[in-house]
Amino acid sequence: MTTIQARASLDEAELAASVLTRMATDLSMIMDREFVVEDARVERRTQRPVGGPLVHLSFKLGIEVAGESRQGCLLVPLPDAVALAAFLMMLPDGDVAQERQRTELDGPFKEALLEVGKFLAGACDSVLRQALSVESSTRSDGCQGVRANVRPALSYSEGHALMVARARARVHDFEPFELILTLPSFADVAVAEVLSG
Repeated sequence: MTTIQARASLDEAELAASVLTRMATDLSMIMDREFVVEDARVERRTQRPVGGPLVHLSFKLGIEVAGESRQGCLLVPLPDAVALAAFLMMLPDGDVAQERQRTELDGPFKEALLEVGKFLAGACDSVLRQALSVESSTRSDGCQGVRANVRPALSYSEGHALMVARARARVHDFEPFELILTLPSFADVAVAEVLSG
């Protein structure tokens, strides 16, 4: 019997784009409103990205790969994160437009945002389980507000490789915005063993 080890070619850009697509598809179905994510640009970075001049919500992703804990996040501008939560709460379109002006979040909105985070983590989990050649699981690690021009807090050592995907997104018929997905690099775990004999 011969054992052949072959490195699987994992396209990290395609992987990150697939995670974003699955997140958009799942949330669209749950909210019964369109959540569009397109034009994803993926790059490898060694620093956590900054969301820019707006307050963002960081939906944290706890990723377990081959027994090792890693963390990623999805950065969404606060008005759009509130819209996702409001649609999940089944509020009418007019109410959602008003709620987007919120700067403080109360109990029901916090709960709805945590639910959004669970759906995002579930979408990420389903893509990574299929794409990686080792056992993995993804869970929601909650969400956190991120001030303008500040890097999101992550369990991460500066200098390690990250995949950062920036995409154009839109919730229902509101203005488009930039969505930022940060995932740990999986290049070191993309090894498949092929047995033949």
